[in-house]
Amino acid sequence: MDSAPKDLKFNGQELFVNLADGEVVRIIKTGQGEPLLLMHTIRTQIEYFSEMIPFYAQKYTVYAVDLPGHGQSSINKKINYDEPYLRKSIIDLINKLGLENIILVGESIGATLSLTVAASIPNKIKQVIAINTYDYETRYADGIRRGNFIANFMMWNYSIPINGAIFAALENRFFLSLVMNGGVTNIKKIPTWLMKIFDKTGHKSGYGYLGRNILKNWHSWASASTFYHRIKSPVTLIYGENDWSKNEERLSTLSKISTAKIEIIPNSGHFLSVDNPNALKHIITNKL
Repeated sequence: MDSAPKDLKFNGQELFVNLADGEVVRIIKTGQGEPLLLMHTIRTQIEYFSEMIPFYAQKYTVYAVDLPGHGQSSINKKINYDEPYLRKSIIDLINKLGLENIILVGESIGATLSLTVAASIPNKIKQVIAINTYDYETRYADGIRRGNFIANFMMWNYSIPINGAIFAALENRFFLSLVMNGGVTNIKKIPTWLMKIFDKTGHKSGYGYLGRNILKNWHSWASASTFYHRIKSPVTLIYGENDWSKNEERLSTLSKISTAKIEIIPNSGHFLSVDNPNALKHIITNKL
């Protein structure tokens, strides 16, 4: 990580793991202790957790993952990036790394994956922290659209086949910032240095396909909760007060997990690890 930006608050061993299907997943490994697998939000990557990785690494060996297709992980236009594919990939990764007794921490789609992975391999999972779980969509990019007017307009255009391809090609840091700022409350806007990283990643070959494909598969994220009843480990559901999810959607998720408890962080939005990391650390300290 010699080329890491000066604002980044963590360091670690950068690994690239080959999965069974030939795709490659990037990981940052840091800290010592029991394994903690960290999965990011929609449209971000490992660097999103700049504030949180040092906190987790105080007590655990952190394996922060660029989800398949995201960050510096490989992109394949022949792959359908739905929830079942990402879940299968994360389970494959866990097996490749030989991890047991794992704490899963995920945010947004990473939270949804933490729950479906825990449901799929319950004997390997010690605990789950699911932050702003993204499992409630009723239409294309439903959650993101709730952020602000710009997000709603942009996602509507993404949902139209021809328009979507054009908008994906024209995406730049200015428009991406407008959309993502609909997911913060406490800090008002995503830090510029982080948006530069997201923007650079967004210009990777194939990233437009990845972004539109994962949104196109919204049905798979909405149906993820059908697996939650299989979860055996303790689960903490954490939501920002101003997360895109509605209260009834949060309670619906809670009702499907017999081992779950719920926490709400005031004056905080969807991108909680960036928006209000100190409040998040306070809650998690009492759970881990």
